[in-house]
Amino acid sequence: MSTSDQHLANPTDANPADASPTGTLVPDALVPDTKDWTWVLERACPDCGLDTPAVAPTDVAAMVRANAAAWLAVLTKDEDGLRRRPAPGVWSDLEYACHVRDVFRLFLVRLDLMLDQDGPLFANWDQDETAVAERYREQRPEVVSGELAEAAEALAAAFGAVSGEQWGRTGSRSDGARFTVESFARYLIHDPVHHLFDVTGERV
Repeated sequence: MSTSDQHLANPTDANPADASPTGTLVPDALVPDTKDWTWVLERACPDCGLDTPAVAPTDVAAMVRANAAAWLAVLTKDEDGLRRRPAPGVWSDLEYACHVRDVFRLFLVRLDLMLDQDGPLFANWDQDETAVAERYREQRPEVVSGELAEAAEALAAAFGAVSGEQWGRTGSRSDGARFTVESFARYLIHDPVHHLFDVTGERV
């Protein structure tokens, strides 16, 4: 289980021999990512290029909307291309999009907790387990596109409504990482930006 609550560990590529008699793929083995990605709050990411410490929290709402628009463009690819994994251990574009949708949903829940409660402790989220349980690889791109757009808009609107002392409210992860709404906003935006880089290879 990842303690980062952020980047997914990539499942290994499926082998046709792993298919069940009905033709349904057996869930792939996962290699958990146990890195603590909170370091992105201290320095620019050398991979995707996002200078997270320099991001103004008040810009995050617009950044979420722009990122979602880029994912919707990705999801217009042909379905075979979206489902194809480029290499063993590398997620397909569709799987990354499902993860980003669920990150937007999760961070809205956690943002609401921080604004409504004093110092809430976030429930743990096993993103690798979710990917298998929700069958990311089998989801329909057109459905994922609509859900991602809806989740992004809800999160962007929530961040856009934050003001004044609300930016200083706090919440903590189960591994002890503590956030203010301000640092939480900057931490959030790195995830979808980095995964867009994973898919497109384009740095910010």
